[in-house]
Amino acid sequence: MAKGLPEGMHTLTAQIAVDDASAAIAFYKRAFGAEEVSRAMDPSGKKVWHAAIRIGDSTLFVNDIFPDMGGGAQLAQLWIYGENVDSAFKRAVDAGCKVTMPLADMFWGDRLGAVVDQWGVKWNLAQRTKELTPAEMKKAQDEFVASMKRS
Repeated sequence: MAKGLPEGMHTLTAQIAVDDASAAIAFYKRAFGAEEVSRAMDPSGKKVWHAAIRIGDSTLFVNDIFPDMGGGAQLAQLWIYGENVDSAFKRAVDAGCKVTMPLADMFWGDRLGAVVDQWGVKWNLAQRTKELTPAEMKKAQDEFVASMKRS
């Protein structure tokens, strides 16, 4: 364990605040195979003060919005890297995510597609399909830019 880092956590941990965090957590379980790690409810028992879910080897903090305490929706753009991105993408769409960018092979070596959930959070689902040297990446980028100009 790195100094100051809780067991199982990474240096960077994303957090989102949404209206109806309980529903969001249930959705993320269906859409992305999330596992609930912990949940702390507010005194009313109706809102999530803090929850932690795991997707793959990463933790995402999720909580409800609390306008009376100055907290509104705070959305993020999240990336999930893993194997079998095509099936992961299908799973997310089947669960109700809307496609904002269909899956495609990217010039930098990823297969990538993007969806948005009902809370407006954008999820980028990606799989590294090939490792490129800096020179190969530059060449692929230049070819991509040139193809965009021709379109």
